[in-house]
Amino acid sequence: MSFYTSRFFSVPAICPRRHAFSRAYATIRSLRQLPASSVTPESDEFDPSESDFILSILRANPSLRDTKSYLDNFGIPQSYHPKTPALSPSFFDISSPALHGQLSNQEPSTRESLDSDTKTSPFISSILNPVYCRTALVKLQGPFSDRQLDSIARGMVYLEKLGLVSVLVIEHDKLPRGDDRERTFLTEEANRVVAALEAQGAKARPVGAFAHVFSADLAPIRSALRAGEIPVIPPFALDSFCRSIRVNADDIVAALARGMVEAAVLDSKPRTHKPSDPHADYSDDINLTPMRLMIINREGGVPSYARSGYPHLLINLTSESDYIRDTFDSAWLRDRPSALSNLALARTCLSYMPPTSSAIMVSHRSPSSLIANLITNKPAVSSSLPHALLQGNRKLTPDTPTLLRRGQPIRVIQNLADVDKAKMNHLLQTSFQRTLDTDAFYQRLESCLDFVVVAGDYVGAAIVTREPSPDSSSPPISYLDKFAVLPSHQGDGTVDFLWVALHDESYGLGHPFSINPNGGKEGKGEGRDLVWRSRSNNPVNKWYFERSTGHIRMGSWILFWCDAEKRLRSEEARSASRLSYIEDWELGRLKRWAEVATKIPSAWKQ
Repeated sequence: MSFYTSRFFSVPAICPRRHAFSRAYATIRSLRQLPASSVTPESDEFDPSESDFILSILRANPSLRDTKSYLDNFGIPQSYHPKTPALSPSFFDISSPALHGQLSNQEPSTRESLDSDTKTSPFISSILNPVYCRTALVKLQGPFSDRQLDSIARGMVYLEKLGLVSVLVIEHDKLPRGDDRERTFLTEEANRVVAALEAQGAKARPVGAFAHVFSADLAPIRSALRAGEIPVIPPFALDSFCRSIRVNADDIVAALARGMVEAAVLDSKPRTHKPSDPHADYSDDINLTPMRLMIINREGGVPSYARSGYPHLLINLTSESDYIRDTFDSAWLRDRPSALSNLALARTCLSYMPPTSSAIMVSHRSPSSLIANLITNKPAVSSSLPHALLQGNRKLTPDTPTLLRRGQPIRVIQNLADVDKAKMNHLLQTSFQRTLDTDAFYQRLESCLDFVVVAGDYVGAAIVTREPSPDSSSPPISYLDKFAVLPSHQGDGTVDFLWVALHDESYGLGHPFSINPNGGKEGKGEGRDLVWRSRSNNPVNKWYFERSTGHIRMGSWILFWCDAEKRLRSEEARSASRLSYIEDWELGRLKRWAEVATKIPSAWKQ
């Protein structure tokens, strides 16, 4: 039996390995919030070499699942058949002019043989010359200096290279409404954005005001996208008298989100006759459904009380947006006056957009994060990591972006009779790819169930039991019996949402940041150590290693645990120095946990 935990070991026999545990301790237990002076925000003066396109992709560090998801989303759909070839045949002629002349004198059969050898695959062609456009809605919330605008434009160009074309809506927070110069000023601001994009190598055009956002009204946007141009829309709309008036940019973005989705649905339907409107080109190479909503401003993300005003990393809009609004500190309005309105905008837009879509609120100081979000569709740092890691992580600054997903409702069930067993069976069997022994499984839960955290309509669940301790003087053991998410929802944030809710109901109890209205304890009570086991060959173990306090290897099993955070913090405050590898109050618990975990019966049919 071997074990690992994230603190110094104080027993002399382990001294030769002290340096290894010191490194682990420094990354998990001993990290604290860095002083504000030690966190250096990104400068507005970006060095192009530091923002190089290739380096930005490499910094995203996508996983295999992220890469596959990106290729699935941005590869050419199987149903797509271009009317003209993506690249002319001459594009693939890699021979020199002299060689080309020699080839022209060859026999036709020889030339055909050489041409077939140098033919480029359709997949490579689609990368070299993308012909299928995906779109993103971008709210550009200025004012921005020329240097700031250049860095934003560079980010938009990088996104376009990766297959995402932006539809920009501009806003100017410092320009009073009703100002006599607002029309001229905002028109010039749109032209300034166009000039910044073109300076970075993109093509762009300003687009005028809309009266409606029906499919036919989106012809100017379609026209710009067909021409390979980024549409830039000032915050104007036509009233009932066809007068152009200034409106809130949020209203335009929300209307476009709905209108573009509805237009994409119409585009996907077979057409039996030619449209009467000559400008209504429903080209197959344009998908108007927005895949991303990006809010680029000078404020950054939504501040979180759990991170001392630093931004939220990931927000489940379905279950968290109302609570975030209710607990928003009025003092934050000085530096982030539009945080709540942007939160509401994201919720509105994502309600129209596909469930796989996401929104990101990002400062102009973090343009590279747009690329990372596009490729991975994940926050800069996982919100389900231990708080010690989050508090000391140098990636967390006032400019850290906030990723927002439509998410799932989260609820806590404490009575087995309230569990939908049919849906739970489907979830467990689909996730584990095994047949559940339902009678034995639920019979065991009848006597030891503590609570069940359910995400959505049983797209994910965490089942926690209270196992009697071998030592009658010790309290029951909180055991994570099952943690499952449907494969179709792995990668959409459900895993993190579920784990955070699990944290709030178990080892995170007693902390203010565990107060969430999910029907459970709402942060009240004392935290309890959470224990679970996993097969040693389980591919999910890497994820468990990152979130657990420690683990024990027991043959074909690995036992993980998370220390109760409130008690751990109290012990650290009481100790004059850092905690030793094993404290007196921890003696014997590993043996008890291992004894209990090894006796848990299998839930699966043999």
